[in-house]
Amino acid sequence: MTTPNYGPTIRLTVAQAVIKYISVQYSVADGVRQRFIPGALGIFGHGNLAGLGQALDQYSDELPFIQGRNEQSLTHAAIAFAKANRRHRALAVTASIGPGALNMITAAGLATVNKLPVLLLPGDSYATRRQGPVLQQLENPTAPDISVNDAFRPIARFFDRITRPEQLLTSLPLAFRVLTNPVETGAVVIALPQDIQSHAFDFPVSFFEEHDWKIRRALPDPVEISEIAAILAGATQPIIIAGGGINYSDAGKELEAIGEATGIPICETFAGKGAVQIKAPWQVGGIGLEGSPATNKLAMKADVVLHIGTRLTDFATASQSIFNNPKVQFVSINISEFDAIKQGAHAVIGDAKLSLKALLPALKGYKVPAAWSAEVASLNSAWEIERIDATNPDKLFDKATLPDSPITDAILTQGQLLGVLQEHARPGDIIIAAAGGAPGDVQKVWDATGGRTAHLEFGFSCMGYEVPAAIGVRLAHPNPANRVTTFIGDGTFVMAPTELVTAAQEGLPLTIVISENHGYQVIRRLQMWRTGKSFGNEFRYRTAGPLFTEDAVVDGKTSKLEGDYLKIDLVQMASGMGAKAYRALSADDFRKVLNQTRDEHGPVVIVVPTVQHALLPASGVWWDVAPAEVSTQSWIAPLRKDYEDGLGTQRWHG
Repeated sequence: MTTPNYGPTIRLTVAQAVIKYISVQYSVADGVRQRFIPGALGIFGHGNLAGLGQALDQYSDELPFIQGRNEQSLTHAAIAFAKANRRHRALAVTASIGPGALNMITAAGLATVNKLPVLLLPGDSYATRRQGPVLQQLENPTAPDISVNDAFRPIARFFDRITRPEQLLTSLPLAFRVLTNPVETGAVVIALPQDIQSHAFDFPVSFFEEHDWKIRRALPDPVEISEIAAILAGATQPIIIAGGGINYSDAGKELEAIGEATGIPICETFAGKGAVQIKAPWQVGGIGLEGSPATNKLAMKADVVLHIGTRLTDFATASQSIFNNPKVQFVSINISEFDAIKQGAHAVIGDAKLSLKALLPALKGYKVPAAWSAEVASLNSAWEIERIDATNPDKLFDKATLPDSPITDAILTQGQLLGVLQEHARPGDIIIAAAGGAPGDVQKVWDATGGRTAHLEFGFSCMGYEVPAAIGVRLAHPNPANRVTTFIGDGTFVMAPTELVTAAQEGLPLTIVISENHGYQVIRRLQMWRTGKSFGNEFRYRTAGPLFTEDAVVDGKTSKLEGDYLKIDLVQMASGMGAKAYRALSADDFRKVLNQTRDEHGPVVIVVPTVQHALLPASGVWWDVAPAEVSTQSWIAPLRKDYEDGLGTQRWHG
């Protein structure tokens, strides 16, 4: 067969070509050039062993490989690495076919939702088909070209299946274009049939020359800057909502300059946590369902809202119920037009850093009215007193105030646990949280100023992200002087603790602090609010059983999960996976363990029992979670009435 004139060629397998190409791709951002994908993670099976496995071995000096325990967790680690690198670097993850590939899908969804780059290289069923059906192959009787990897298509920002070697010449550059584009980035999937991985081809030598991918800063339109400046200049009660785009754009200093010059109160989403690094009267913390009550009161009165670099999910907007001012207007700055026009905003489409630089002189002379500044300061001061009280670890908590909390050995609340962590945090330290009550509590009470960074994943609220995320963050920030701490509930920890083995294998210094409150307590909190009864969320033994036997039925009723708490030894679990593990009961015990383990060279797990059902102060907003419209349970009707009253606070902002 006649082939195009490629010039000088090198004969490589498809897998070798993929790895060799990856190893010479660079990102360039603000003049800094670095390897965009400096390493790969994975687990081998028949679907990727002889192809990608061989290639990763051959080029292990150019693209180091980390062995993992679960493909979903490895993808989470890669995503956290990209987030910690402000999307300027990423990692590749490979898996075998079938279940290994599908294990990555949940994490791929997280990457795409949060616009974080990750390159996934799943093995795929044989392209030649003569072997089929092979082990772990999906058979679709009406579409023989479909494999399980097609499940990636709805959630991948780029997907391709390589069935001929020369397809790499166009597919890989397209993949890296998406990976390095902050507007389009997310999960990129190159599915590689296991036979094609090992096929050889004469690739152009020039294909493997170093290539730079510029991560561009989109310039704002001066007219759009003038338009939003004019709207802000007419505001008497403005607020700014800072999203993750502030952090990715490294626009914190520019945002602070706006706050200093105008006095406009600045609040933060989960992804925007830590956008403001200085303590100031206009720095008001988190907004929305897990925000501070002070911030939410300001949002309810705001007449102009500037949202920057955020998707404005229902947690931030309290399901579109938080902006109560009948004359409220929205303006925005975002690199994505899709997100910029939310709430019907007058939008600036541009990089956050450059846009804020342009906005500052356009607002010259504007200051928020003295009455608004006074209200901001008053609410902020009152909340600071309440926040410090709720997190004070040396204040004896009275469990008698919680008649629905059974007696355990816990003496600290989860808020007080965070209080100890806050005391211990130094500039450069990073606290990680994702699902359950942990990220909400961090969002509400953690002081992320002064370099005490919070790495919160709440776009997908994905249980299982937290432990592997510590690996990704530590790989991105290898300086052991900066402590990387994952704050996680026991419910999430027992779901996916296995990458502790990877952390131990790699000798990574990271700390996992487990709030042992015996279950999915944040969901129980929501359940009590919206259904009025605890069911299936705490870690309890069945009162009789086992289920589906005669012993499970007592007086005609099936036994429930309402017995004693499960006896789970989290310390032994962690120790058995290679971590140094401790149990700390009191605040002083916890302080002592934190101090003595700060310089450990491997993973550390600290289990702290916390009082169930002891909650931080409420945020004071509504959330659209609907109780049953009809029920035989008498207590549901008033809960439904309360919910329907809340529906009346929702507004459409067109």
